Amino acid sequence: MLQKANGQKKLIKSKKNKKFIYLISPEKIKSDNFYIYLEEIFKLNKVAFFQLRLKKEKKKNKLIVGRKIKNLCKKYKVKYIINDDPFVAKKLRADGCHLGQNDMNIFNARKILKKHIIGVTCHNSKKLVKLAIKNKADYIALGAFYLSKTKEAKYKANIKILKWTKKTTKIPIVAIGGIKFNNYKKLLLNNANFLAISGYIWNNKKYKPTEAIKKLK
Repeated sequence: MLQKANGQKKLIKSKKNKKFIYLISPEKIKSDNFYIYLEEIFKLNKVAFFQLRLKKEKKKNKLIVGRKIKNLCKKYKVKYIINDDPFVAKKLRADGCHLGQNDMNIFNARKILKKHIIGVTCHNSKKLVKLAIKNKADYIALGAFYLSKTKEAKYKANIKILKWTKKTTKIPIVAIGGIKFNNYKKLLLNNANFLAISGYIWNNKKYKPTEAIKKLK
């Protein structure tokens, strides 16, 4: 949920709001079945954010795919975030951009995206969390909390850093890394605002995407 407080935008998760999922795309979208599954998932009203993460795709293809997804996000009122690239986010008129530590700095991204959402990866670092707070990031991403097949985890986060961040700031926290049915509740119980999930949904050998996400309640 996006609200304004004291002149600044805030992302707030209500206790009654079941939209705690920050869904990340697979790295490659192989067929039109993806869009069918994505719409089915959005209909369940569990997804607050969708991040387009196509690191290996050319910009032209990102824009083609991105426009299709934008229409679905708009239809189902899901915040649309582009990974890494503020220019693509602006071109697609997305709701915002997610920045890793090796991407454009938040000041330059803010010049491009103005008041749009900018989230920042902080791994497991108090120093990076403090910097994100100082730079007025709209959300802080912590992780990886668990082993992930989607992305090699160079940094291991734990509940301790999650609790410390919650005490330090009111900026919403997105927990990331290997989150699935058998471990997601622990992060919610420790007040992560949103859970970033990808592999459990798109690469699940046991359940189809819609079935997998239905298990997260």
